[in-house]
Amino acid sequence: MRAVWSFWSKPFQGEKGRSWQSPLHHLLAWGLSMRLARKYFPETALVTDTPGKALLVDALGLPFTHVSTELDDYRRCDPGWWSLSKVVAYRAQQQPFIHLDTDVFLWKPLPAAMLAASVFAQCPEDHPPLDTYWGPDEVERAFTQHNLTVPVEWEWVRSRSPYGFREANCGIMGANRVDFIQYFASLSLDLMTNPANAPAWAEFPYLSGYMMLTEQFLLNACFEFHRSHPQSPFRGMHMRYLFPSFGEAYNHEAASRVGFTHLLGDAKRDPAIARRLEQRTEQEDGSFYRHCVQLSRHNPFSRHAL
Repeated sequence: MRAVWSFWSKPFQGEKGRSWQSPLHHLLAWGLSMRLARKYFPETALVTDTPGKALLVDALGLPFTHVSTELDDYRRCDPGWWSLSKVVAYRAQQQPFIHLDTDVFLWKPLPAAMLAASVFAQCPEDHPPLDTYWGPDEVERAFTQHNLTVPVEWEWVRSRSPYGFREANCGIMGANRVDFIQYFASLSLDLMTNPANAPAWAEFPYLSGYMMLTEQFLLNACFEFHRSHPQSPFRGMHMRYLFPSFGEAYNHEAASRVGFTHLLGDAKRDPAIARRLEQRTEQEDGSFYRHCVQLSRHNPFSRHAL
């Protein structure tokens, strides 16, 4: 199974680049995430754009087995679709894979049963009826207003539970049914980038909040629809999660037992966590740590991004 990472420089040079404590910690995270995952997944891939390759491969020296700059084709897309790079990476895979976010660290091997599943992800995220902020109902209203339709899988899963909804957290996400992931990813990219849908998306000045719907919600909707559809080529698939719930995924004791860390949101800016990231990277590879220190001081892309 191949381990895959993705990096789109356009949103990173804006808002997303400010999520890290400093340029140094962004670089350290890349090195540590890859170094740990390579113990279990020797074949690695990066899907990025030309500036991303210049930073991560040419300057930082990360030894990916395969590097693609396919994201150059999306330079005109709205950077609000900050996770578009992940969806592009999903669609590009031709063999069983696991995609890891840059802020994910694997301290132990992942369960074999999970890695053997048709599709797997970090954990389910169940949103209750009152959780309507950046919810699918807002998107549905905008699409209806402009005489547009959301995908049939979206409509089907919403008809079964019109109030609450479930997403599949994609801190890690992978599959053995690569054909299904290619289908889902193509549907997601069309939903985001098809010019016909632009009037509906123009209703939202802040697209970033809806990225989770076009990736994580749509992934779960596609899975639920196709695994039970009698005529679907994906009928009978199964999905496994590393954690049974979002709360369990961010429970320190549970995460420690599994050997998994995901620095969600503001955790990337926490001074104590930043120090631990420095210490662990220096412990793992002192020369790489010193290289990151130098690069964070002198690399123009890194300074501009953060």
